[in-house]
Amino acid sequence: MTTSTDPAPNRYRAAFIVVTSLFFIWGFITVLVDALIPRLKAVFELSYFEAGLVQFAFFTAYAVVSIPAGVLIARIGYKKGVLVGLLTMGIACLLFYPASSLRVFGIFLLAMFVLAGGITTLQVAANPYVAALGPERTASSRLNLAQAFNSLGTTIAPLVSAAFILGSEVLTSDQIAAMGDADREAYYITEASAVQGPFLFLAAVLVVLTLAFAWFKLPKILETDEHKSGSYKEAVKARHLMFGALAIFVYVGAEVSIGSYLVNYFLSLDIATLVEERPLMKTLAELLSGEDTSALNPSRLAGVFVFFYWGGAMVGRFIGSGLLQFIRPGRLLAIYGGVNVGLITLAILTTGALSMWLLLAVGLFNSIMFPTIFTLAIEGLGESTAQASGILCTAIVGGAIIPPLYGALADQMGLQAALILPILCYLYIVFYGAKGSERVGAYAVSNET
Repeated sequence: MTTSTDPAPNRYRAAFIVVTSLFFIWGFITVLVDALIPRLKAVFELSYFEAGLVQFAFFTAYAVVSIPAGVLIARIGYKKGVLVGLLTMGIACLLFYPASSLRVFGIFLLAMFVLAGGITTLQVAANPYVAALGPERTASSRLNLAQAFNSLGTTIAPLVSAAFILGSEVLTSDQIAAMGDADREAYYITEASAVQGPFLFLAAVLVVLTLAFAWFKLPKILETDEHKSGSYKEAVKARHLMFGALAIFVYVGAEVSIGSYLVNYFLSLDIATLVEERPLMKTLAELLSGEDTSALNPSRLAGVFVFFYWGGAMVGRFIGSGLLQFIRPGRLLAIYGGVNVGLITLAILTTGALSMWLLLAVGLFNSIMFPTIFTLAIEGLGESTAQASGILCTAIVGGAIIPPLYGALADQMGLQAALILPILCYLYIVFYGAKGSERVGAYAVSNET
C-alpha cells in the first residue's frame, strides 16, 4: 500500500471528507434495515429465526460479493468501485417499492441482498482507501474517525425508523385475521407506505451522491490505482489477515445480533412500564421522539432507546480515534472486547432497566472494533491491499450467520439467555487484539513505530 509519510497530509483532507460521507450513508441504511425486522415479523407471522433471515439475506451479500468486488476494484480503481456500489444501492432502494406493494417476503429478501451488495462494494473500496490517506502508524485512528461518521448514520437511523417505520402500531396475526377485508387491505397499504417512503427518498439521495462523487477528483494513493495488482494467493498467506477475517466475522455477528433484537428484547422487559416508572427514562424518550410517551406504542418506544446502542458506538469512535494516538491498537481492542464480555454477562444476570442499560452500553465498546481489526489485518500487505479488503469484507457475512443462530437460541432459551453467543464472539476479539493480530513471517516488522 502506497501511503504518504507526511505527518500532516492536508492535501488529503478534502478526499477524506468526501469518502467519509459514504461511511455515513451506508451506516444509516444498514441500521434502517434493522427496523424492518419487528414489522416484518408481525406481518408475515415469522418466528425469531425466520425474522433473522432478513439479516441473513443482507449479510450473505458480503460473502458473495466481496471477493469479486476486490478483483473489480483492483482493475478499475477505487473511485469507479465506489460509483458501482452507490448505483447498486440506489437500484436496491427502488426494489423496496414493489416488494412492499406486493407483500412478498422473498422480494424483500432479494432487495436486501442487492442493497447489501452495493454496500459491500462500497466498503471494499472505502475502508482501505481511508486507511491509506496518511501514515500507516495512524491508520487505525484515521479509520476510526471515518467510522465515527458511519456511527452517526447508525445513530440517526433508529430515530428515523421509530418515526416512519415503527410509528404505526404493529398488529399481531390474530388481530389482522379478525379484520374485515377492507380494513385488512387498508392496514397492508399503510404497512407498505411505511417502508416505501424512506427507501424512495434514499434512492434519490444515492443518485445525487453518485453524481457528486463522479465529479470529485480523488488522489491515486494505492498501487492498484496504478494498475499494479497483488493476488488473493499472496494475501491469504498473512496469518494476521486471516485471524482478522475471523475477528470481523464474530464482531459483526455479535453487533448485529444484539442490534437486531434490541426492540424485541426491550419489549420482553416491558419497556412501557419501565419508562413510566422512571422519570429520567421517560424524559429521554420524550426528548428523542418529540412526543409524550403515552402516545408511543411499545415498539416505537423500544426503537427510540436503540438510539443509545448506536449512539454509543459513535461517541466511542470519536474517543477511540484519540486514544489510538497513544495506545497500541491491539491492546485497546483487547480491553474493549473484555469490557463487552463483562457487560453482557451482567445483562444476563440482571433484569429490568439495569439489564437494558448494560446491553445498550455494549455499543460504546463496540465502537473501535471494526476499524481497528480492519487496519491491523491489512498492515504490510502492499499490493494485495484490495484483495485483503475483499477477504475482510467477505467476513462481514458473520452478520448473516450469527443473528439467525442467536434467534434460534432465543426461540429455545429466551432472548436473555441466548446472549451467551455474543459473549463467545467477544472472547475471540480479546484474543485477536492481544495475540492474533501480531505480524509474523514475511509480514513481521523489525521495529514498531
